[in-house]
Amino acid sequence: MSKKVFVIGLGLIGASLCQNLKQTNNIVYGWDHSPESCVYAKETGIIDEIANGLETACEMDVIILAVPVQVALTYLKQLAELSLKNSVVVTDVGSTKSKVMEVAKELPFTFIGGHPMAGSHKSGVRAVNPLLFEEAYYILTPLEDEQSALEELIALLAPTKAKFVVIDPKGHDQMVGVLSHLPHIVASGLVEMSDDLSQKHPRANQLAAGGFRDITRIASSDPQMWTDILITNREILLQLIQEWQKKMSTIFHKIDQQDHQGIFDFFAQAKESRDLLPPQARGAIPAFYDLLVDIPDIAGAVAKVTTVLSQHHLSIINLKIQETREDIYGVLELSFKNQQDLLKGKELIENEHFICRIRS
Repeated sequence: MSKKVFVIGLGLIGASLCQNLKQTNNIVYGWDHSPESCVYAKETGIIDEIANGLETACEMDVIILAVPVQVALTYLKQLAELSLKNSVVVTDVGSTKSKVMEVAKELPFTFIGGHPMAGSHKSGVRAVNPLLFEEAYYILTPLEDEQSALEELIALLAPTKAKFVVIDPKGHDQMVGVLSHLPHIVASGLVEMSDDLSQKHPRANQLAAGGFRDITRIASSDPQMWTDILITNREILLQLIQEWQKKMSTIFHKIDQQDHQGIFDFFAQAKESRDLLPPQARGAIPAFYDLLVDIPDIAGAVAKVTTVLSQHHLSIINLKIQETREDIYGVLELSFKNQQDLLKGKELIENEHFICRIRS
């Protein structure tokens, strides 16, 4: 049975959810603070109708707040003043869950917290991707006695092909704090240090195009979204930063004391733990589907690679030539939308006798 679904926020997450929801004949209404996004979503069939405003929610079976957490909190208070259907289920997609679930306890309708752990360094409605959530973890944080509504929501979201996991809000925020939020803070801090370095050594930015650029890629995220995340996960992040500072202080003293064994153990333990992580799995930080291709210094080599991808209708979302190699081969970095395109692209390029490898 189809449902009327209202998606508020037509960015990457919201628009991609709309495409998934339409696969099972739901009637999807959408609204975004950007009129251009609303028009684009309607004209391209991402949504069925543009909502007239928040009052449209009164007619809906399901409402999805695909907006930052603090914006979602504002909308929840406004929805609480409307005459929604008694059977309505409201959910969000925010990256932190504790604060929103505190508010949910006082709401006059059923609310189930949600967090699809998927994303991209592309944003906005035009980055829409119906495969965005496939095999990604989709966290749900219901209140007690909401099993029926939880099952209803999971059934509605089944076309995403995500892996649904139920976790308590605080446990969720602690896990994403370590696995996603703190790494974003560290990456941004490293980029700031490189900015300071480039003032003294202008060639630093050129050297940073290699491994440094890779380990700080997540610093290229939406500043507004990450401000919202840090504020709404404040207590946990303050604790995590203190723990991080302690670890850095420990390795500082090992280096200062020239403790060879201590330094070796630091890296050995990190290597062992890193090597045990599941390869190519979708986790808290959005995955990057990157292929590195060795390009000989021959005219037309790059064009040959891009042409074979185009002929097989494989699109790439980013392309870059590494500038730090000094041998006869350059390295072409290709970023794909998903794992399927990555593997197909690798096969096609290798058939053209290029050497390539997936970035691990």
